[in-house]
Amino acid sequence: MRTLYLFIAFIAFGILIVILNKFTLKHKKDVKASNNPNGEAQKVQKQKQASKRVIPEGCCGAHEVCEKESLITTKKDIIYFADEELDAYKGRTSDSYTDEEIDEFEDVLLTLRENETAEWLKSLQLRGIEIPEIIKDQALLMVAERRNKHE
Repeated sequence: MRTLYLFIAFIAFGILIVILNKFTLKHKKDVKASNNPNGEAQKVQKQKQASKRVIPEGCCGAHEVCEKESLITTKKDIIYFADEELDAYKGRTSDSYTDEEIDEFEDVLLTLRENETAEWLKSLQLRGIEIPEIIKDQALLMVAERRNKHE
């Protein structure tokens, strides 16, 4: 009979441990939630703010990734990437290039190192050169891939 009481005591003790464990886990979650009660609301609010951003004057079109890769700069340092010939296109619109002119931009883009693409886009922006749309898409894709690879 004594062993039966010990067995029941062990069962009761096990149930007590399970109940206390569940209570402490719930309590930890409640503490985390109380430290940041609007966690989900803050994420939604940040997403709404990001979607309402105003695109600054002279934006190169890379506003989706420019904050991460600093495609828009306040510095006025122009860096050339062996692309001085592109200065001839200053003031042109991105949809006014011929196929040969687009090839010139593509040649420069394809000779850049992976980490130079964002710098090149900033340099072109500071020089007042709009790049052809197809090259812009290619360059922004390269910047985004690099950013995603390093996250």
